[in-house]
Amino acid sequence: MRIILKTIIAAFFCLLAGQATAQADLADAAKGLLSKSYSDKIQATEAIAASGDKRSVRLLEILLSGDLYALEADDRLVFLVKDGDRQIASDAVTGEEIGPIERTEISKIRINNRMRGLIKDLLGRLTLLNEDPALRINAANAIFKSRPAEMVAPLTEALAMETDEKVAAVMRRALAALNFAHGETPDVQADALVILGEQPDPEVRSMLSAELNRLAAAENPSSENQALAAKVRQALDKVEERLAMLGLVENVFQGISLGSVLLLAAIGLAITFGVMGVINMAHGEMVMIGAYTTYMVQELCRNFAPDMLTYSLIAAVPLAFIVAGLAGMAIERSVIRFLYGRPLETLLATWGISLILQQFVRTVFGPTNKEVSSPDWLSGAWEITGGLALTYNRIAIILFAAAVLLMLMLVLRKTAFGLEMRAVTQNRKMASSMGIRTGWVDAMTFGLGSGVAGMAGVALSQIDNVSPNLGQSYIVDSFMVVVFGGVGNLWGTLVGALSLGITNKFLEPYTGAVLAKICILIFIILFIQKRPRGLFALKGRAVEN
Repeated sequence: MRIILKTIIAAFFCLLAGQATAQADLADAAKGLLSKSYSDKIQATEAIAASGDKRSVRLLEILLSGDLYALEADDRLVFLVKDGDRQIASDAVTGEEIGPIERTEISKIRINNRMRGLIKDLLGRLTLLNEDPALRINAANAIFKSRPAEMVAPLTEALAMETDEKVAAVMRRALAALNFAHGETPDVQADALVILGEQPDPEVRSMLSAELNRLAAAENPSSENQALAAKVRQALDKVEERLAMLGLVENVFQGISLGSVLLLAAIGLAITFGVMGVINMAHGEMVMIGAYTTYMVQELCRNFAPDMLTYSLIAAVPLAFIVAGLAGMAIERSVIRFLYGRPLETLLATWGISLILQQFVRTVFGPTNKEVSSPDWLSGAWEITGGLALTYNRIAIILFAAAVLLMLMLVLRKTAFGLEMRAVTQNRKMASSMGIRTGWVDAMTFGLGSGVAGMAGVALSQIDNVSPNLGQSYIVDSFMVVVFGGVGNLWGTLVGALSLGITNKFLEPYTGAVLAKICILIFIILFIQKRPRGLFALKGRAVEN
């Protein structure tokens, strides 16, 4: 045990000694910048890059930007940060703040064009070899965009040492762009075009298109330029073909994402409409209540438990279900239960309720949109390639919609309440004669559908504005999904939502968002004329009535 402890202590002190040595090397190398000779400054710049100190990158960036100064009193290297009317000096090596300083107390460290080129080259090398993969990717992307000829050798060396395949792929793309732009022989350019043609990337397409236009604009193109233009066209065609395939995948993903949103908004309506035969125009307001519940949960976390803000979305899901479910049960017990069998009157009554709820929310929260932040684990996107990125919040909504659908199916198929609800759906009078409290089933069913709508509001708060009009944006689409899939059938709702979502996303590029919805509406009207019960007809009281 003592041997292990001694080894750990020795390693710790060795680490400290290594850090101290790197800091000393950087400080000693930086002193060479005080020389009047540019040759000495060049040697100092190379020594700074070779010091192995992580702060050498910052020091070289300050030097390149022309913001490096020396104190007249002790030749200490500093950089300035403006604070109002004052200039605050900080040590350029350690980063330690020195304090306010006058311009007369400092002299600027000057560099020439040769030093600028050297510093850019060294910075490129240092960044390409940085420990952070994100910085190496950013450096490779910057090289791809600027394509400086002097970065061919550093990038080749960095690629040879790269072990992260994701970073290596970005470096290969940048190196291919460099070789194409500065290749000394046609064979080097041809090999680079082969690599670029395999990149499904809009930036590569733009680069190749610009080069093709440049070659085409030549007045008297040589045979070599014509051959190069043919190879560029071939590579460009491959890139566009791959981008078209990725566009197809992205449209399918966006369609499934939109379909999941429609499923969440419509699945509760499918329950109430299918079991109870109630045309609930206030269903969208249940979605709105769920979204505002999410907003309230986040506000409570911000004010009383900031550390829990990351998990506020998870806590909002059951709370939104409870709040919206209780609101739905209150509506059913106070209004809906007196209007069964009169669908037109339920439509008018629930429409009035929706207006009341909207005005209530405006009075309490105001008419403006409310901010619902996304947690860190839902921010960003999964970038598969340069031409395809799937956002995490959309992926989460798809998974959430699938989980809600599975939960509802388990409730309907595996619980006593689900059995009673199905019995009432098939034959209300027979179920009542068997001792099932149909009024209780109606209230619980309405509460279940409203609660699911509330959970949909949690998801929609991540991709839409939380406002009193939130529910109105989805009520018509929800009815279209339910009618198209088959009233009261969950599988039909799933198929209907995904079908309409994917179809809408494929139509939008050609027709626009508004005309795409009109086309879908016309299609559903024609479809219902031929198949009034939808894709999956449900047998029961709603159909018989």
